[in-house]
Amino acid sequence: MRIFHHSLPLAAALILGSLHASGCSGDSSATAGGTSGAGTSCEPSGGGPHWLLEGETVTFPVACASGLALAGEAFEVGPLPEGAAYDPVAREVTFSPGLDQAAVYDVEIRVAQTSEVGHVKIGVADSWADPSNVPVVDPSRYPEEYGLPVLFLSPVPEAKEYAPATVIYRGHTYAAEAELRGESSLSYPKRSYTLKFPKDDKFSEPDEAGGFTERRKVVLISTFDDNSYVRQRLAYDLWNRLDPEHIQIKTYSAVLYLDGEYAGLYTVSDHVDGYLMEDHGYSQDGNLYKAVSHDANFALTSASGEKKETLHDGYEKKEGTPEEGEPEAFADLEDLVRFVAESDEATFAAEIGSRIDLRDYEDWWIFVTFIVADDSAGKNSYHYRDPAAGTVFRYAPWDFNASFGQTWQTERDPASERVEYTGANLLFKRLLEEPSIGDPLRARYGEVLRGALADAEIQAIVDGYVERIDASARRDEAKWGEAYRSYQGWSERSDFTTYEEEIAYVKAWISERWQHQDALY
Repeated sequence: MRIFHHSLPLAAALILGSLHASGCSGDSSATAGGTSGAGTSCEPSGGGPHWLLEGETVTFPVACASGLALAGEAFEVGPLPEGAAYDPVAREVTFSPGLDQAAVYDVEIRVAQTSEVGHVKIGVADSWADPSNVPVVDPSRYPEEYGLPVLFLSPVPEAKEYAPATVIYRGHTYAAEAELRGESSLSYPKRSYTLKFPKDDKFSEPDEAGGFTERRKVVLISTFDDNSYVRQRLAYDLWNRLDPEHIQIKTYSAVLYLDGEYAGLYTVSDHVDGYLMEDHGYSQDGNLYKAVSHDANFALTSASGEKKETLHDGYEKKEGTPEEGEPEAFADLEDLVRFVAESDEATFAAEIGSRIDLRDYEDWWIFVTFIVADDSAGKNSYHYRDPAAGTVFRYAPWDFNASFGQTWQTERDPASERVEYTGANLLFKRLLEEPSIGDPLRARYGEVLRGALADAEIQAIVDGYVERIDASARRDEAKWGEAYRSYQGWSERSDFTTYEEEIAYVKAWISERWQHQDALY
């Protein structure tokens, strides 16, 4: 099999090809020590970066990106890995790596005539599916896979309780802790994890998500329940776009290896906790509540219509004192629920803005109704308040496997359906029924549809994801596709799609949803 990866213009390819195996980008990799002889630079290039699988073959030309014509003998290429050779007559490098050569290689291209050195990156992905594959890769030589960062975790967490773990990422080894994460996802064959890093050695990714640095906790979200691989990222990115003053939750895509073996494509995400609140200028010790069931509906009755035992039914307390189980642990949250459920119209209108960040909670409604996030209109939400500072409640989103046209069991969810979630969330109902709040909120919905939630802009975001993850998504699908289609948790579903088909479905669903909401607002 002969694979050519020289599809970029040579000048552009030089820039990409100059990336070092560390994954760090820089300027043109040609470093001139002079322009001897003709006085013309060569800018030696092999294009790239070139990605292939162990057992495949890549062939790429060697040339001057400047256009200077030099004989093949003018280029010295190497040192080359085993299985690679440079043909000066054809001016080509050919590399056929074996099944034990998964790594990222930095190959030099030297031109003595102009005293220049260029670099080309060749990434060889682990051929996990080959029966003869050598399964364990060397983390120190494998910082990327098809252009995405790779995280190595060992041992594999087996419980929802932190245990010591080693995390290797971009050449750095962290003495971390790890645990299983989730509820329904615990039964997935491809599970989610939470990583906790030392205070003096926080997790850092400088390039992805606009900078994902100094994190004490990081979540590795399984993509097993989303064969588009983009729903979680897109939801958080749209929330972040709605208002830069929101509590921002950053995400990016990465490849995970567990105990040295390929585990698949994951979404790396912020962990909503006191550390994240501190990053946004709030106290780490404030009260943070997580809505874990649909009883977290701001009403006096449960989701099934029965009287609640406590006004904090449906919530867990994640941060703050008194801790859950102690008296008054939920006092400020219960006070908010009571106010939403019992205040008269005039009092609600006059005081709700002194209890919650109205922009947060209004945008929560816009957000979940646009993406049809059924599970996140009540449950799967966080609410933070610092009693010591007397701050209002802030909202932060969580968990969007049920969004953009699918339920949490991956069944299809129509785009042209009016949803307001007023039955599931009494706070939404109160906000919409109050004219001084609801009327401007509906008007702003229309403005947002032509701004942060514009169809063309969302489509461009999805296309950007696909450009980065395409090879990795197909690789993950080869690993987990059959398990996904046969998983018993998907009820009676039989209309399964491929990754490529699901991306097309999501994009079409977004356009249809935009048109439907635009007609309403």
